[in-house]
Amino acid sequence: MTQYDKMIKTPIPQLVFKLSIPTMISMLVTNIYNLADTAFVGQLGTSASGAVGIVFGFMSIIQAFGFMFGQGSGSMIARLLGQRDRKDASRHATLGFTASFICGAVITVIGLMYLAPIITALGSTPTIAPYAKTYITYILFSAPFMCSSFTMNNILRYEGRAVLGMFGLMTGAVLNMSLDPVFMFVCGMGIAGAGLSTALSQCVSWGILLSMFLRGKTESKLHPGYLRSCSFGMLCNIMATGFPSLLRQGLNSITTVLLNSCCALYGDAAVAAMSIVSRIAFFSFSIALGIGQGFQPVAGFNYGAGKYSRVRKAFRFTLMTSECIIIVGCSVLLIFSGSLIGIFRDDPAVIDIGVRALRLQALAQLTLPPCMAIEMMFQSTGKRLGATLMSSLRSGILFIPALLILSGIRGLAGIQEAQPLALIISLPISVPFGIRFLRHLPAEDAPDITATS
Repeated sequence: MTQYDKMIKTPIPQLVFKLSIPTMISMLVTNIYNLADTAFVGQLGTSASGAVGIVFGFMSIIQAFGFMFGQGSGSMIARLLGQRDRKDASRHATLGFTASFICGAVITVIGLMYLAPIITALGSTPTIAPYAKTYITYILFSAPFMCSSFTMNNILRYEGRAVLGMFGLMTGAVLNMSLDPVFMFVCGMGIAGAGLSTALSQCVSWGILLSMFLRGKTESKLHPGYLRSCSFGMLCNIMATGFPSLLRQGLNSITTVLLNSCCALYGDAAVAAMSIVSRIAFFSFSIALGIGQGFQPVAGFNYGAGKYSRVRKAFRFTLMTSECIIIVGCSVLLIFSGSLIGIFRDDPAVIDIGVRALRLQALAQLTLPPCMAIEMMFQSTGKRLGATLMSSLRSGILFIPALLILSGIRGLAGIQEAQPLALIISLPISVPFGIRFLRHLPAEDAPDITATS
């Protein structure tokens, strides 16, 4: 059975699960690495733990551009493959990869030129700044590889070949976890060791992912020759389609900076606590998010092939499955919140601040699956305006005002409450958009498409 037949004929639950499992494993391993990195750095002190949160905000910027080019080109590739146009899919893949690598290189140059102001702008305190500066320097050198790795992984996922992306990301994450203690403690490099291990692992992941395209393991191909037939309009189309991802990740970075700045008023313990909470909460959500990312290629491919009934079935399955998963994950966070925070920093002040924030986040995450599924459906089917609005709600439009207002009124308690409030309010706004989209999908499927290339 060809890849095309698999994507339009495999039963929806089986197909979504098949595409979700590699993504979930990748996200779990990556998040385990993030948590392990936080735990290792936490042994260096509270200020070092805070530095991880500071640099994480900057890494989100790199990820934002990687996702923009990856989701933008990937969404179009899925629909083009659904139309059996492999040549045009390859042109979009090559252009998306090239643009993301160049973008990462620009980030490296600008970052090194303005390192000190960037550290300050990210919300660093004077005691955190030396650690953050050391850590971020290594991240900057790996930015081109990191950025384009996110792009390649998203292209693979949209092709329905998430297993290949999983292999590349997992190899890098496992290598990172292995090198962290060696560089940090055996070699005595401290937080510089954490930065070096992250940079090296990103380069290894990049090489593995690139080899998948060069060895013919994919539907779309990466080749410099395709760039000759690419246009500025095609690049703009990729960026416009991927803009919701850039907006979402960019707003996440901005809110991380604002969050760190607000927490800095209450000391390094507050910065470290909220950084740890963010990572734990995302780890909980990552499994449900993996289901959603397995849904995206199914939605894009079948929408391009005119199989609208399968788009509807995939959406309903994704919504119900991810909600069940998030209920289990949030229950664990509520019950073991204190123990989880303590794993990463055994500081009573950090634990006290983190426990309340983590429990509030756990309760609010119950509203995330519908919002996530609607946003991913919009982006996968090329509905840019709807995807842009959905992606900006909980990350910026709602969270930033909530953070600024509540932190001013309720202090540290307001900081803990801002993200949960934004998540809850985004639900009644998102649902009507999803209902309207599904009602306007054609009632009948289109005839099968004959291969054009």
